[in-house]
Amino acid sequence: MAYNEEDDELMLSGIQHFHFCKRQWALIHIEQQWAENVKTVEGQHLHRNADQPFTREKRGDKLVVRAMPVKSDELKITGICDVVEFIKDDRGVEINGAEGKYAAYPIEYKRGKPKVNDEDVLQLTAQAMCLEEMLLCEVSTGYIFYEEIKHRIEVELTLELKAKVKSIVEEMQDYYRRRHTPKVKTGAFCESCSLQHICLPKMMNKQTVKSYVEGKIRE
Repeated sequence: MAYNEEDDELMLSGIQHFHFCKRQWALIHIEQQWAENVKTVEGQHLHRNADQPFTREKRGDKLVVRAMPVKSDELKITGICDVVEFIKDDRGVEINGAEGKYAAYPIEYKRGKPKVNDEDVLQLTAQAMCLEEMLLCEVSTGYIFYEEIKHRIEVELTLELKAKVKSIVEEMQDYYRRRHTPKVKTGAFCESCSLQHICLPKMMNKQTVKSYVEGKIRE
């Protein structure tokens, strides 16, 4: 499910879809359409390596938690952090089952290489905002590990980024409440979209994809 009916929560991972293309996000999270391409399959394989069911291991002054569920009641989003590293820090917070105080650093795993836009950064920022609300602490730094370059990039999680995430999530919630799939301008980026054969851009001014598919079924 893309949406939790009981808690009115949207999936945190949808922020990346929404930033890439609002229509793509709506097709996946509102109309429940999905299609896989090479990129999505590779991405799922990469995440399986990180997403072991909520495991934690101690490495000296570092506590590594994998596949950590996170949520924000304020933003009404929920998701899973690929990895959260808790490093001992007197200015940090106490962690259940561990001695001392720790600072939290979310780490997101991505295929490919760093992007020119900030969709990956926004997803990481949303994870940080969930951690801040859950742990009652400040999360100002995170990392994105890119498979193609085999290297992780440090990301400063600024107040400006957090404000942008809040604005984006509010817009997502508005679309979802209205069950509205927006129309967007098409472009070269459509060629790499996993939903290019479902989106049907030529139909945008006529009907929704859902109604089009239902009509085809009735035929």
